[in-house]
Amino acid sequence: MFKNTVLFPIVVGIVLLISCGNERKHGDTTPKDNSTYIDETLKQVQGDANIIVGANRTSAYVPLLKNKNIGIVANQTSVILNTDGYTHLVDSLLALDISIKKVFAPEHGFRGMADAGEMVKDGVDSKTNLPIVSLYGSNKKPSKAQLTDLDLIIFDIQDVGARFYTYISTLHYVMEACAESNIPLIVFDRPNPNGHYIDGPILEMEHQSFVGMHPIPVVHGMTIGEYAKMINGEAWLKDGVQCNLTIIEMEHYAHNKSYSLPIKPSPNLPNDIAINLYPSLCFFEGTNVSAGRGTSGQFQVYGSPFLDKDKYAFKFIPQPNEGAKYPKHKGELCYGEDLRDTKPFKAIHLDYLINAYKNSVGKQPFFNDFFVKLAGTKQLQTQIESGLSSEDIKQSWEAGLSEFKDRRATYLIYD
Repeated sequence: MFKNTVLFPIVVGIVLLISCGNERKHGDTTPKDNSTYIDETLKQVQGDANIIVGANRTSAYVPLLKNKNIGIVANQTSVILNTDGYTHLVDSLLALDISIKKVFAPEHGFRGMADAGEMVKDGVDSKTNLPIVSLYGSNKKPSKAQLTDLDLIIFDIQDVGARFYTYISTLHYVMEACAESNIPLIVFDRPNPNGHYIDGPILEMEHQSFVGMHPIPVVHGMTIGEYAKMINGEAWLKDGVQCNLTIIEMEHYAHNKSYSLPIKPSPNLPNDIAINLYPSLCFFEGTNVSAGRGTSGQFQVYGSPFLDKDKYAFKFIPQPNEGAKYPKHKGELCYGEDLRDTKPFKAIHLDYLINAYKNSVGKQPFFNDFFVKLAGTKQLQTQIESGLSSEDIKQSWEAGLSEFKDRRATYLIYD
């Protein structure tokens, strides 16, 4: 798949059927032929989209990998789509004798099994025996020592288009490390499933954290490749350094095209509904309300023992499961709302948060310190506590969103 001694089968008309939380099996990584290579063309019928992801556009990046020692920033979404479902990029490159030296793992780890916020440790991948360097925890940025034996870095991770989803923070630190060590970075672009809208308060830099690195809204409407261009163009890297950046662009993608992810991007975003609701419900992570971790409806339901049971008929009890070893309100009866039949959003919905605040009972504080980090501003909490409506709150975002859209336009690759 990845060098000029390999022939790809041409794959046409593949329909990826996505079901709640299901992952496709791994395909055969053995090269089919040793004569030449061509692009694998994959037709993905997902809404009105016919999208070829960056990783599948082999002729665009194969020449760049020859005779290079490579590091890869990757997780379970770093795949090449094919007839059998998918093959992992790392597994495929190794099978084709590409010189992969190490893997850098973001939040949730290389194979994507760690809880949100859980420490991801350095180690060795049991399947490939490659060293894994964690970029989540105390070491968020590759050190110069970790890059000394590398000629090039590949970044291939599926994002979901929300500021507090930490893969774009990892991208920032990888770009910064590459710039400081004069190592080129190649980003394999993938669709943004929330790329059809832009919404939320702009982050104020005094509230910068790993869940909010840059002055952007909660929903930014950019692909990971476009976002990398913006990081460079806005001089957001330390001391204004510039990363030697190459984007392997997609084909047939547009921001308003729907796209279903073939692999869940993290343990608690199991399906399209959760991904669409995530920008609206993630604010609950900074309150005493559960966003469904520890249930089968992660980011599709919300509730708390402290919500008024006379006004919230839906009930659930969080229990430890994949991606939530210690869920909020473990073993407690929570009252809330089931949103699994909600039609897809084209904006952040604040009414869930506002109504939960108004209908919280008991003496436990509703907001915690994490809320301001998620919101990127103290203003949103103050507005909710002051009784402002969602319409009034959103009106206060308009000037910032307008300015951001103008800046964003410079870095767009797709319509």
